[in-house]
Amino acid sequence: MATRRKYDVVTIGSATRDAFFEGGFKIEPYPKTESGRAIILPFGEKFGVKRVYFTIGGNAANAGVTFRKQGFKTAVVAKVGRDVSGEEVRRRLEREGVSTSHITFSELPTAYSVLLLEGGERTILNYPGAANEFSIKEINFGSLDARWWYVSMPGKSFRSFPDVLRMAERKGIKVALNPTMAHITGARKELLKLIPRISFLVMNDSEASVLTGISFKKESTIFKRIEKIDRSIVAITAGPKGVTVSDGRFMYHAGIFKEKRLVDRTGAGDAFGSAFVSALLRKEHPNGRGYGQEDIEYAIRLASANSTATVEAMGATEGTLSKRQFDTELRFKKLNIRRKPI
Repeated sequence: MATRRKYDVVTIGSATRDAFFEGGFKIEPYPKTESGRAIILPFGEKFGVKRVYFTIGGNAANAGVTFRKQGFKTAVVAKVGRDVSGEEVRRRLEREGVSTSHITFSELPTAYSVLLLEGGERTILNYPGAANEFSIKEINFGSLDARWWYVSMPGKSFRSFPDVLRMAERKGIKVALNPTMAHITGARKELLKLIPRISFLVMNDSEASVLTGISFKKESTIFKRIEKIDRSIVAITAGPKGVTVSDGRFMYHAGIFKEKRLVDRTGAGDAFGSAFVSALLRKEHPNGRGYGQEDIEYAIRLASANSTATVEAMGATEGTLSKRQFDTELRFKKLNIRRKPI
């Protein structure tokens, strides 16, 4: 019989206050950016927008809302300022039913993002603030008894990830990792060695290419480079192109559920990763047996649905699905998933 835990899942990472400004931005070609485009704003002038919307963000907060909406007892571990923004982050999480008792405080302001929206895409102006002071030294890990820890460590706190992983292993807790680009570039070799000890790893295609040093056009080579993935589930998302998942035995390729209307892509990655782990939590076998092919395909379908629902609303948490919504919405019943042995 499985040991009863205080929480089903604890999310460890950042929590931010997000302000969305929508409309009327002029987009021009600009080859110096990765997208090849840039927003043009008049300097020294006032510029009107159509709509302003305030909400919460940050990987730990975003994932925490998904887990709670999926019916799991959830706590968030993050750092905020002693300010109005920090209080708003805590209040919103508490309204969702997420425990905020493990959120710590900084004298710096809460992390803040201003998102300029145009046609569903966005440019983000980010102030890291309190999130940059996040440290595991302030965390009482003894109180974080859970089935899973969902980790995406902000700032330079990624240097402590091996310690977090060791603590989880001692407590028999599974770890899901959604590494930041700073984590990937700052501890690349270490991260590759740690993958066999991570139960679930999720990245986008750009992050996977940096981690492995291989173009995502050679995706099968990327999965071979991610060492000893037989004990880990690895998911690599590619935006509108879908996702590739490996469970060490099979490779799964899936497209996406087409959104009704693209409003805002913010939080789509967090929505995917946290919903995937929600499915793994739901499909865990009491005797410890691993996940079957149907379990992985269910996880891909739930994660893809949650990601699509998220981009249909403004903000990273407003569109996330409840279990009931996923179970009842007909458009999420079928997803073309191709599977082949590795």
